[in-house]
Amino acid sequence: MTILETIRGPRDLKALSEAEIGRVAEEIREFLVHAVARTGGHLGPNLGVVELSIALHRVFESPVDRILWDTGHQSYVHKLLTGRQDFSKLRGKGGLSGYPSREESEHDVIENSHASTALGWADGLAKARQVQGEKGHVVAVVGDGALTGGMAWEALNNIAAAKDRPLIIVVNDNERSYSPTIGGLANHLATLRTTDGYEKVLAWGKDVLLSMPVVGGTLYESLHGAKKGFKDAFAPQGMFEDLGLKYVGPIDGHDVGAVESALRRAKRFHGPVLVHCLTEKGRGYEPALAHKEDHFHTVGVMDPLTCEPLAPSNGPSWTSVFGDEIVRVGEERADVVAITAAMLHPVGLAKFAERFPDRVWDVGIAEQHAAVSAAGLATGGLHPVVAVYATFLNRAFDQLLMDVALHRCGVTFVLDRAGVTGVDGASHNGMWDMSVLQVVPGLRIAAPRDAGQLRAQLREAVAVDDAPTVLRFPKESVGPDIPAVDRAGGVDVLHRGERSDVLLVAVGVMAPVCLHAAELLEARGIGCTVVDPRWVKPVDPALPGLAAGHRMVAVVEDNSRAAGVGAAVALALGDAEVDVPVRRFGIPEQFLAHAKRGEVLADIGLTPVEIAGRISASLTVRDAGRDARPAAAEAGLVDVARAPGGRAATKRARKAPADGQGAAGRRTDGSAGGNGKRGAAGKPAAKKHASKEKQE
Repeated sequence: MTILETIRGPRDLKALSEAEIGRVAEEIREFLVHAVARTGGHLGPNLGVVELSIALHRVFESPVDRILWDTGHQSYVHKLLTGRQDFSKLRGKGGLSGYPSREESEHDVIENSHASTALGWADGLAKARQVQGEKGHVVAVVGDGALTGGMAWEALNNIAAAKDRPLIIVVNDNERSYSPTIGGLANHLATLRTTDGYEKVLAWGKDVLLSMPVVGGTLYESLHGAKKGFKDAFAPQGMFEDLGLKYVGPIDGHDVGAVESALRRAKRFHGPVLVHCLTEKGRGYEPALAHKEDHFHTVGVMDPLTCEPLAPSNGPSWTSVFGDEIVRVGEERADVVAITAAMLHPVGLAKFAERFPDRVWDVGIAEQHAAVSAAGLATGGLHPVVAVYATFLNRAFDQLLMDVALHRCGVTFVLDRAGVTGVDGASHNGMWDMSVLQVVPGLRIAAPRDAGQLRAQLREAVAVDDAPTVLRFPKESVGPDIPAVDRAGGVDVLHRGERSDVLLVAVGVMAPVCLHAAELLEARGIGCTVVDPRWVKPVDPALPGLAAGHRMVAVVEDNSRAAGVGAAVALALGDAEVDVPVRRFGIPEQFLAHAKRGEVLADIGLTPVEIAGRISASLTVRDAGRDARPAAAEAGLVDVARAPGGRAATKRARKAPADGQGAAGRRTDGSAGGNGKRGAAGKPAAKKHASKEKQE
């Protein structure tokens, strides 16, 4: 049995000898390489924090002392040391999350995997403990990359204001977030890193002065007042101390004894302290150290010896298609420039940066600044393309609204990882953008269905110079191109059935799902027309006209059902006085558990079989209700009139059905019945499965 296998919690670390600590660090690295190679995950960041994590749990008493991990992708070692050593399903359905999880352990606090937030959390927790008179320390572990985010500095400003409130900030400085950390702060930390002689010189000076008889002590006290000046001359850590933070470091983050000593000193100080630890991303695994791009920040399933991928490739990714096309666009248009937020390689801008190094800017983990800077670039006559993960655009909403859209700036936002991302967990799903952005005046959203459409719609987006545009695509391999059989206005018609029963509106990547659902419906005698609106905001004026020729409209989107494309289509039909019910299929209003993308889509009902089944059931209920109306009118229950469009319209005569239900199971909001609906015979419909709650 290894030493690691005997560790069931942090207390087990405290009894280990120095030699045993060294051995367990080796065992952890060996475990991580093989475990993460089997499942995929964040490897490089965790190899870099082994000793730091051990020291934290030897010095502090978690969970009484709260250890907060910023972003959290470097928490694998923390999981191992807090009793979670089954990594067989890491990031998989039913397995450990790739980030801290309160459901997993009382030792975990922050589940949000967006960077630069831990210091704000720490400030709030420390204040809560002070107000309630609780004991225990609050420790925030942040990377140097996270310190490029404005939220981190807002928190530091507040933390430093309370000189008597204990709070420990551990800066895990590996010179990287995904890629090398950039900016003025990065340069400042680099200066601290390379100033090895300062502490030794200061200690030598103190010893010499205090050894002098009579005047030595007086001289030391006098010169001690000049410490700040000397300190700034040797190493400008004065920036942190000017804020009011006690600074300790830099410390070798791979020397457990040195880190423990620094943490114990910080623990004794009754105020905010910053402990600066130097670590190496990918430590102990030569292939990771040799990988200059990101030191194996994230890896897929691979052979741990050769590092060759074991999972077969399903073709080019959406990201790579974008990356190649933006280079071609850049070659044709000198005004097209690019911005990213510490994710040059993950969002596909590496080739653009190589080809046009003077036309791309990595602003660090600062999405708000990226949006405002883009507004300035557009006003200056350029067309910026801001490439970020879809979930991270949430952080820049105000700037997109008030700086870009209000000023009618031609800025294109490219949202990678849109929709369900799967294994990265709740806060990485890009499931909110098409809902949140619906309220932005003038903004246009494109959702390409295939690689050909991505290329075409990227060019259409950068051609808009008087409003923001958004292009979104998922995290997966791009499938074959799906040809259109016709076009109505700006809407591509992908399939026309022999009958026009259902208009299936396929949003972007959901096109193959809708085409398959149409096949299943037509096998049941239900005719379908499948369309791709291409630009989902604003709703194309041709869409209400298409809808008017069908009995039902179904919108399928890889986005939240709340206020998404389905809601916009329903509103457009209402405005056009097209009285056709709209069914909305999308992501429910909940934070989704981590699993493979296909598993998540199946769990929430976004599969061809589920969609076809629910549409068929809705039509059955609707038809039963229609057949019941003549009998009801004959009995004097309702008056039957003809609507302007030629359809039968009903007026209430007697008491309306309960629970917001209209005649014969149709909800009064115009959609087929939801919870509490009744069929033609007046019997309650079968209760929905919990996972189907996303449907109306």
